[in-house]
Amino acid sequence: MRVLITGGAGFLGSHICDYLLDRDHSVTFVLHDVTDSLVLREPLDYVLHFASPASPPDYLMHPIETLKAGSLGTLNALNLARESGAKFLLASTSEIYGDPLESPQREDYWGNVNPVGPRSVYDESKRFAEALTMAHHRYYKVDTKIARIFNTYGPRMRPYDGRAIPTFITQALRGEPLTVFGDGSQTRSFCYVSDLVRGIYKLMLSSTNEPVNLGNSEEVSVLKIAEKILKITGSKSKIEFKDLPQDDPKVRKPSLERASKILGWEPEVSLEEGLEATINWFRKIGGR
Repeated sequence: MRVLITGGAGFLGSHICDYLLDRDHSVTFVLHDVTDSLVLREPLDYVLHFASPASPPDYLMHPIETLKAGSLGTLNALNLARESGAKFLLASTSEIYGDPLESPQREDYWGNVNPVGPRSVYDESKRFAEALTMAHHRYYKVDTKIARIFNTYGPRMRPYDGRAIPTFITQALRGEPLTVFGDGSQTRSFCYVSDLVRGIYKLMLSSTNEPVNLGNSEEVSVLKIAEKILKITGSKSKIEFKDLPQDDPKVRKPSLERASKILGWEPEVSLEEGLEATINWFRKIGGR
């Protein structure tokens, strides 16, 4: 297959590129701003749209760019897929569920999103991207896929990217206080990157056009994650509590029934295994 991945140099995108290349597929490289239209003369089998800021500090610092990546970027990627006769996969997010009022979050849950809050630049851009994707499927008959990605972690994340695991690991390795927002009781469900990439690949090859949750259903509190990282690293760092940001989700747990039934997929890497591998990678790039 010949595949174009927007955001292919990013955390998830780069792992997907490696996965495809390891299976002898071709990955198209173009240095390009996804918010500008793109025309390729080469045939494509798939367009995967992964280009977007994904950590809160990034999208809060670049709100307009985030909205453009989710709107113009998605439109341009969809147009390219349509013109190329390619299948299209959108990297959506669990953030489309907002601060959910039900748990676990099923794909038929519409979410609880503040449309004018600071996080809306990311949440609503992804919700719009899903709507745009389904419109192209219904109106232009583009074969589209939507992956709702839950908290994913692993090697190649930036040390202080604002998400819990890379930030906690960096702080622990450097002997800095681990910053936990609120009382740390809010939950997340962390999926190791190799599991996520395997799920993306299965979704690519599937016949479904419905959104599919991809993540890990093991729910754990943010405070527990900080404590696990302290234990694995052997760090003497303390835990420092700070105010919870506005609209920060209190719970996060995917229902994986659809992924299991349609894709035959479930995560395989335990949280402890994934954390150890991620911590080892951070040590190699300059941690302690």
